[in-house]
This record gives sequence, structure tokens and C-alpha cells, in this order.
Amino acid sequence: MFKKLLFLVLLWSPAAFAQDYFLEKYAPLNEDIPSPEEFLGYGIGEHHTRHDRIVSYLQKLADVSDRASLHTYGKTHEGRQLVILTVTTPENLSNLTSLKKQHLAFTDPSQNVSNYGEVPIFINLAYNVHGNEPSSSEAALLSAYTLVASDNPEVLRYLSHAVVMVDPTINPDGRDRHTQWANSYQGSPNVSDPQDAEHNEYWPGGRTNHYWFDLNRDWLLAIHPESRGKLNWYHEWYPNVVTDFHEMGTQSSYFFEPMKPIGSLDPIMPKENYEDLNELFGQEFATALDSIGSFYFTKEVFDGTYPGYGSSYPDLQGGLGLLFEQASSRGHEQTTAFGKITFPFTIRNQYVSSMATVKAAVKNRDYLRKYQQDFFKSALNRAAKPKLKGYTFGDIKDQNRTKAFIDKLLLHRIKVYRSGDDFTVPTEQPQYRMVQTMFETYDKYRDSVFYDASAWSLANFYNMPYRSVRSLDLGNQVTTTEGLVETTPVTRSEYAYVIDWDDYNAPAVLHYLQERELVVSSAFKPFEIRTMDGATEKMGYGSLVVPVSLQKKNADEVFEILRKAQERFQVPMYALSTGYSSQGIDLGSRFVRPLEKPKAAMLIGTGTRSYEAGEVWHLLDTRVHMPITKLPMRTFNRADFSKYNTMVMVSGDYDLTEKQFGKLKDWVSAGNTLITIGTATKWAIEKNLVEERLTDQVRDSLEVKKNSVKMDSLGATERKPYVDADENLGKESVGGIIVEVDLDTTHPLAFGYNDTSIPVYKNNTVWLAPSKNEYSTVAKYSNDPHIDGFVTQKNLEGNLKPSASLVVSKLGGGRVVLFADNPNFRGSWYGTNRLFLNALFLGDEIEVPSRD
Repeated sequence: MFKKLLFLVLLWSPAAFAQDYFLEKYAPLNEDIPSPEEFLGYGIGEHHTRHDRIVSYLQKLADVSDRASLHTYGKTHEGRQLVILTVTTPENLSNLTSLKKQHLAFTDPSQNVSNYGEVPIFINLAYNVHGNEPSSSEAALLSAYTLVASDNPEVLRYLSHAVVMVDPTINPDGRDRHTQWANSYQGSPNVSDPQDAEHNEYWPGGRTNHYWFDLNRDWLLAIHPESRGKLNWYHEWYPNVVTDFHEMGTQSSYFFEPMKPIGSLDPIMPKENYEDLNELFGQEFATALDSIGSFYFTKEVFDGTYPGYGSSYPDLQGGLGLLFEQASSRGHEQTTAFGKITFPFTIRNQYVSSMATVKAAVKNRDYLRKYQQDFFKSALNRAAKPKLKGYTFGDIKDQNRTKAFIDKLLLHRIKVYRSGDDFTVPTEQPQYRMVQTMFETYDKYRDSVFYDASAWSLANFYNMPYRSVRSLDLGNQVTTTEGLVETTPVTRSEYAYVIDWDDYNAPAVLHYLQERELVVSSAFKPFEIRTMDGATEKMGYGSLVVPVSLQKKNADEVFEILRKAQERFQVPMYALSTGYSSQGIDLGSRFVRPLEKPKAAMLIGTGTRSYEAGEVWHLLDTRVHMPITKLPMRTFNRADFSKYNTMVMVSGDYDLTEKQFGKLKDWVSAGNTLITIGTATKWAIEKNLVEERLTDQVRDSLEVKKNSVKMDSLGATERKPYVDADENLGKESVGGIIVEVDLDTTHPLAFGYNDTSIPVYKNNTVWLAPSKNEYSTVAKYSNDPHIDGFVTQKNLEGNLKPSASLVVSKLGGGRVVLFADNPNFRGSWYGTNRLFLNALFLGDEIEVPSRD
């Protein structure tokens, strides 16, 4: 049947049959409502549809129908609209404000409403978070049209009992990148050869957004405008059901929930969600897909353990998140082991599942409403049981990092209070499960193989000092981050200024000053000095010094630049009338060194990891406001490296020729700084670019063999069941854990840190050995490093504990900064961003002491 359907799709004339292929079941259709085919000028599935045309079509539906209205909830980095089409009966639509109020009453634990069947169920059909998984946005057009135009009694019944909110494209920037590619390479006739250019996008592909981030990991982290806009919308409406449509490998079939069991030992989402509700909906999906002859699978591969997916975040808000995965045609038509899979076929499965979701939600609306009500009531009941009453946090030395963390809490509607310098999050609140997500850590798990991260305690992402409390001193509720950072305005000086390097925004200030041609120095030893305001300030490692008399600009101009920098970035600055310190070095010390302005480049393109490259680009663009040249690997030979003093190599497979390798080595040796991350660090060591080692290179090979592999009496490897291979091998990978490192805070790479113990994120198996040079290991995993997430005992004891996270290595007159771990992971690791930025801004001042 599967092959027959694919064959029919290829033979049918699109103009005559495309619409019936999708929509025949829901006739009659209102002829006054234009179909997608009539509006676009081609049948759905004939071409990939640009996002602006998707939005225009939905606007058309809203203009011509009293069932629909269109709402814009944000814009992407590239300025594309993020929209939602609301569809219901005209009566419901005109009464939406009242219905919304009644609906939200079920999310308020203080209200005891029981009119479960009287309020329409709220459904969010959400599509295309991965831009190059395009079938779902086309299905969104069909779903919207069906709901708006169909006069079929079944659809009319849906609308009377539901408010359906269609989000056609969560990632418009990525979608349009892929749409342009697929349409540009489309043949006539279509080319089904998997090796054709149409089916093989060039780096970075359309999966990710403008900054090459995976938005399906961003619901919890909320770094990007797409996610922040959707979260604000989400917490305005709290839909009962949310879909999350994806695509997977071409050779697969179709996936819908139930998922693989959650990996957490004691999941914070109710068991009723991932067992009973998923089963109810799964039966509807199976029936719908059986009716069109589609094959599918459930309960495999995908798990909802990480709470930041589009299919898992709703589960922590009293709703039901639903994941769908369709085998991709990766273009318009492609040959598979089962024949040819076509774009229309992939769209049809997504469309059928969309309508089945609406059907199942309406059918179970009383159950879903009662479930959401119980969810928020149970949050308060669960919170009242432990002796733990809340978490107190804050870093007075870094108010901007604290502010960023609070911003994240407020975005998720977590209640925060302030008393003096301390901030408190009480556990007893409707968002208790989100409080757990932000602060709790775990070391025991039901499963050992995760589809994504197994650790996500965001307080650790921000390196935020926090502690649990058994009694509360709440103070005033914090409802906005405005005014949270308190800095005394800098006064004018004729002599010098000092700037605190502890603050997260200090690198942005440094770049701002250097861009305006001020000479800025950094203190390589701490000092204590009296300011013009009469206060004595303790200035730590890395504190910036701006001498007035040594500038090309006059005192008024220097002051104005400093004043504007502080106004913009809210970093502590102090005016001085003397360079004499009461303790520590004076301002004229040899330990106060002028800093060279970074001229940075990053290698990108085929072979490099676009996620990590995007994280570097995003950090510098949006927080430091500093440009970085993105050098494609294809231009490596002709690139003029002399224009740069700093270069970044993210994880990847760097297949450099001998000549290219020599070019890179000579550039570093000439006095420049190379920063390597993850597998780029492994590459640098294995290619002997630096004289450092990996842990397994220094470990006794016999001991490794003896400890890691069981032998039988003949010395052969013990046999294991073939079916267990994926699980056994998969658990040895490090999908994402949080571990503690011991930090040398006197090293320039660690300037700005006051605690020698900080959390880092590890999601690779790059095991970097501590340097043979006793002054070069900046961060080493601590003796008891585990903080959060699943890691095997073998990796913990044999690989993690003996290894380093950050080493700097001398190469000629330059240096290579070797990160084993990604300090910029998903744009969210505020706690380790500083390590990377120190390498960027202070790298040229790092000397590698030796006994030679």
C-alpha cells in the first residue's frame, strides 16, 4: 500500500488531483475561500513555499473568513514575521476574550471551576521548528484551509468545541534558507537520485535559525526572539495540546508518540501525561494513518527527558506536547529502499496527523481540562511536602549576570522576590515544576541513553551561587529586570579610570572603548585604590585601567566615552586622581599591560560544526557587539591571515593539507592566538600542532584494556547480545552533563572569576590531559566533579577525573588556547562565556612560563 500511494502521487497531474489527494475527506469546501493551490498558483507539494507567501495566505484566510484571525507574536533575527492563525466558530472568535478568561481559570490553583465541557479546548498546531524539515509548514496551509473552508459536519463540530491556533513556521529564517535551496535545484522532471544537489544542502543547511541555533532546544533556554516571542504567547494562552512536527532520515517511516520512556528516575511531569494521555492520542494517530496506508513506529529513539523541546515544554505547563517525525524527501522526490518518496506524500502524513490531533483533543476535551487543572494544583501540593521552601541566589559582584538569570526565570513565569542583595524563588507556586527544572540536580537515572542532554539546571548554566532554604524572607516581588542593576554614575577625571572586570558586560565595555580608539590596560594583579568619590575599591584580576593623559583624546572626550559605555552596559567604573594603591600594584606597574584590540576570525563551512560556530557569532554579535570575520574553509588557501591576531576553530573535521597546516602553524607562531574548542582541540593535539596530550595517550594501555573490557578464560572478549549494542555503546557517549572544574583564578583566562570552583558543560568525549607545563592548566576537573546528568562510572573515574577542561599551550611566539568543553553552549552558558572572551581579549598577553 505504501508503494502504491507513492506511485500514485508521481502519476497524478498536480493541477487536477493535488487538492483531492489531501482534502477529499473534508468536503464540502466553501468555494468562496481560496485554497492554497488557488492562492499560490501551484499545488501543495509541487514546490517549497516561502514563508512570506505562507503568511500572506493565512492573512487572506483571516480577511475573507469570520472563522479566523491572524496575530503576529514576534519577528526573527532577519525580520520575518512570526504569526498564529486562530480558527474557531464565528461565535467563539467574537467571544474569544471571555473564553480565554474561562480557559485560564483552569491554570489557576486558587480557582475551583468544574465546567470542563463548556469551554472550548485550546489547541496549538505548531510546525517547522527545523527549517529544512519543510513538509509540516505545507501541512499547516492545508490544516488552516480545512478548518476555515470545510463545511463538513465533523469539522464544524471541531470548531464548536475548540480554538485552534496554527503556528505555520516557528523557524522562518531557516525555512527560507532551505526553500531557496530546494527550489533552486529542483529539476523538471524531478530528480530522485539521493546524490543530487537538491537533496544535499551546503553548510550550514536550513535546519537552524539565523545564528545557526537549533530552535527545538531553545524553549527552555529562550535565547532567540523566535523562542521568546512564542513563550510570551504561550504563557498568555496555555494551550491544552501542542504539536511539534519534524522530519527524519529518508529511509525511515513515521513516528508519533508515545515516546521512548523518560530517562529521569523520578520525572517531574505527571505519569498520567506520558502514559495515559499519549496512549489516548496515539490510538487516534494510528487509526488515521492506517486509513491511508502509512507505516509508522512509536516508543523508540525519541525521549522527552530534556524539557526544552517543543514537544516537552508544554508537558511542564499542564498541556500535552506531541512529537511527530516524518521520513523526509529532502527535496521534491527521492529514491529510497521502498521506492520513491515524494514531497506531497510527506505532507499528507503531517496533515492527517494534524487533523487527528484536533479530533483527539476535542474528543478528550473534558479529560484535558481536568488534567491541566490538576497539574497546577498538584504543583502546590508537591511543593508543600518537602522541608525545602525555596532557593536564594545572586552574585553581587556580577549584577548583569544575575539580571540575565532573573530574566530567564520571569520569562517562564517563575515568581522571584528580592530582599536586600538576595533574590529568592519560593517552591510553593504554580510553576513549581519549572523551579525544579532551574535548580535541582540529579545523579540517578532510569535510562542511560538520551536523545539530548541529561542535565539542564539553569542556575549552573549561569554559574549562579544559590542555596536551598527552609524558611523564607521574601521581600518584594520582582516583576521586571528594569532597574535591577545598580551602578553609581562615573565622574569625570583628569587622571585615570578603573573598570570592574568581574561584571559579565565588561568585555562589551572593553570593545566599546577600543572601537573608539581609547588605550585600555588590564591589571594582571589585584589592587586596592581610593577613588575620587572617597571610597576605597578592591579591584580584582583583569580590572581595566584607562589612563587619561596617555590618550589621543582630551579628558572631556574620554569621559564622554566612558559615560556612554556605562549608560549602555551598566558596569561599575571609578574615577581616580592618583595611581598610588593602598594595597597591591600601582597603576604604573609592569603588571598593568595595554591590551591590543582583537581582530578576530573564525573558520566556518564544510567540516566545521555550525552549532558551535553560531554560538561564537551570536555571543559576539548580540552581547559584545563585536564583529568577527567568518572565513569559509573553501577560501582557506587565499585568505590573508595577517589581518587577524585571533582565530577560532570550533569542533569539526579539519582535513588540512600539509601546506594549509603549515600556514596555520606559522600564523600562530608569529605571535597570534588560536582558540580551539571540543574536537578541534583533539585535532590540534593529534596533528602535533601543540605539545599537549589526550588522557588516553598518557594512560597505560594495558590497564585500560584490563579495566574496560571483560575477558573470558581464553582471553577473548566476553560475548554480548547483538540487540543490546546500540544501548551499550550509546551510554558511553556524553550527551550533556554538568561537571565542576578547579580554576586557576590568577590565570588571564580566568580573570573575572572569584571562585576557584565553577560548573562547565560537557557534551563530548574529548579528554584533555593536564599540561606538562605546571602553569598552563587553567581548569582541571575537580576530585568530585559530577554536578548533574548521566555519566558512566567508566567515564567518570577513568576519563573525567584525570583530565583538564582548559589548557593554554605555547607555539613559537604565539599560543593555542585549548578548550575541551564548549564554553558557549547553546548561547546559554553565561557562567563560562568569560573564559572564551578572556581568550579573545587577553590572549595576546598570555605568556606560557617555562624553565627553559
